[in-house]
Amino acid sequence: MRSRSSTRHGIRRKFAALSALAIGAALAVAVPTPASAAARVDNPYAGAKAYVNPQWSAKAAAEPGGSAIADEPSFVWMDRIAAIEGAGDAMSLREHLDEALDQGANLFQVVIYDLPGRDCAALASNGELGPTELDRYKTEYINPIADILDDPAYANLRIVTIIEPDSLPNLVTNAGGTAGSTTQCATMKANGNYEKGVGYALHTLGAIPNVYNYVDAGHHGWLGWDTNFVPAAQEFKKAATTEGATVADVQGFIVNTANYSALKEPYFKVTDSVNGTTVRQSKWVDWNFYVDELSFAQALRTELVNQGFASNIGMLIDTARNGWGGSARPTAAGPSTNVDTYVNGGRIDRRIHLGNWCNQSGAGIGERPTSAPEAGIDAYVWAKPPGESDGNSQPVENDEGKGFDQMCDPTYGGNGRNGNNPTGALPNSPLAGHWFSAQFQELLRNAYPPLDGSSGGDDDTQAPTAPTGLTVTGKTSGSVSLSWTASTDDTGVTAYDVFRAGVKVGSTATTSFTDTGLSASTAYSYTVRARDAAGNVSAASAAVSATTSAGGGTGTGSLKVQYKNTDSSATDNQIRMGLQLVNTGSAAVNLSSVKVRYWFTPEAGASTFTTYCDYAALGSGNVTHGVTSSGSSAAGASHYLEVGFGSGTLAAGASTGEIQLRLNKTDWSNFSETDDYSRATNTAYADASKIGVYVSGTLTWGTAP
Repeated sequence: MRSRSSTRHGIRRKFAALSALAIGAALAVAVPTPASAAARVDNPYAGAKAYVNPQWSAKAAAEPGGSAIADEPSFVWMDRIAAIEGAGDAMSLREHLDEALDQGANLFQVVIYDLPGRDCAALASNGELGPTELDRYKTEYINPIADILDDPAYANLRIVTIIEPDSLPNLVTNAGGTAGSTTQCATMKANGNYEKGVGYALHTLGAIPNVYNYVDAGHHGWLGWDTNFVPAAQEFKKAATTEGATVADVQGFIVNTANYSALKEPYFKVTDSVNGTTVRQSKWVDWNFYVDELSFAQALRTELVNQGFASNIGMLIDTARNGWGGSARPTAAGPSTNVDTYVNGGRIDRRIHLGNWCNQSGAGIGERPTSAPEAGIDAYVWAKPPGESDGNSQPVENDEGKGFDQMCDPTYGGNGRNGNNPTGALPNSPLAGHWFSAQFQELLRNAYPPLDGSSGGDDDTQAPTAPTGLTVTGKTSGSVSLSWTASTDDTGVTAYDVFRAGVKVGSTATTSFTDTGLSASTAYSYTVRARDAAGNVSAASAAVSATTSAGGGTGTGSLKVQYKNTDSSATDNQIRMGLQLVNTGSAAVNLSSVKVRYWFTPEAGASTFTTYCDYAALGSGNVTHGVTSSGSSAAGASHYLEVGFGSGTLAAGASTGEIQLRLNKTDWSNFSETDDYSRATNTAYADASKIGVYVSGTLTWGTAP
């Protein structure tokens, strides 16, 4: 083997022409001296200068327009044993690390991807190791990687790993006999080698002080349903406590790895309804609890903490190919003809089906790599380098262990995992990981935010139209909720800025906003301006005024409950609502001691009930619910729905986030809710003085009937 010094000398010769380009690459944060990387940090991306792979950079720069992104950092993939030492013209792992030092980087990103029986549900990314070759995985793959990463020469690099994409999620969804399940996944679930392999990788690599492990966690279109969400978090916990690993070996999780799911869907929410039908019932959403990756990542983080992972874990989101810009990008919600036209007309993700994953037509570059862009998110990253194929569109003989998956064939009619829809794949694609020029050009054309010099980029000087229809949709003693009609723009609106008495109080990508922290019984005036990707700002909307309510309930505790009506009919066979708790005090509250009561009357029919938690930001599995006879003779209050929490704490100033609830009588007879004690008609969250909050059995908020 060559010495480290001769390796570095060779790399400098080979890539001297790219050094100026690569050395300038950095995340969109301040850059410290590399020596600061030696100390372990909470977020490895904070203040980091990330390594640019010069081989990928050269390919990108050689494409027309590719220089716009050729200096962006992305992950290096160790997708087979030969990749460690460098296969063909590819640089070895050690050569990449040496080049990172030469660039002056202090962050290096690598994908660990060679499990036995790898990717049991997608032939294009099958690997070289058979289902039972766990020992080879350990001794010929993980151990050599660990030996290199543990070299003292790299001690000042923060080394971020993605641990085994598409492995553990497959055990949750594709190994149990449901549509799209495979015998290969059933085999891997039975022999436990995915869990053992992930656990061994976490334990071995996690022992290196400057390595930060992030476990792959699928995406919202894979694990967002209640049947998958909590079981996935439990599966991740199981793998992270196998083969000597502990949760301390996990820095966090990554979603959307090498996928296309939209980061944010600004024009519809999972809680929206159209003519009484919820967005969840649309064909596209298909009863999922999440519609984009950001909301999924943040909710999954909460559930993972509930399952026992550290409270400071962070999430990564792969944004390399989920921009969905170009002329097909919607600029407003779809028509309200029905729930499908509403969702399909306004959704950013333009795939035929959420299950489509291979070389997607119409996709675009997404958000550039950025540190700490949202709460709980360590970074937006480029895990899958743009221009590297997802898989070959026709069979190709190869020595890389990669098969032909029909999901990469644009003529294939689909399977159970994509609802038997067309694949939406680009034609003439090469093997997974090989350069695909046509895909790269497609991604550049459809980048969002747009690239410099492209349509809607720095040359865009046209401002959006002013928002119209600004309306107050709800208010409490301390908040005002607003909504408005979307603006239009030649390239697309990216955000709306909300002003109170001429002073900006917040921004949102959607057409609604709640201004909080207000004084009771006080009048406020609001306007809204639209903004596009180039920074052009619209004229202000017409002003609207609102006066906050006088106050909340009679309780004296630090918790208050907020309610919104999600039921379009007061006389059907279900009661539906949204609730959230807010901690207004200065200390955390133990949620296991908290109960919330919503009083109602069932009228005639059965006296037994079924209750549901359809969605909870803190995890549906952590919410308890049931109906009890109240014994009260007060009007509209013979029974109450009681909501509790299995575990967790609510920090000072924090909210539980939305909890969507519903109930029915076991004979499904109708209710008459108009006289129910706790019911209100507001469709935006507002303080609810007729819903009680009990802490350790004592009423601390609201007025009981």
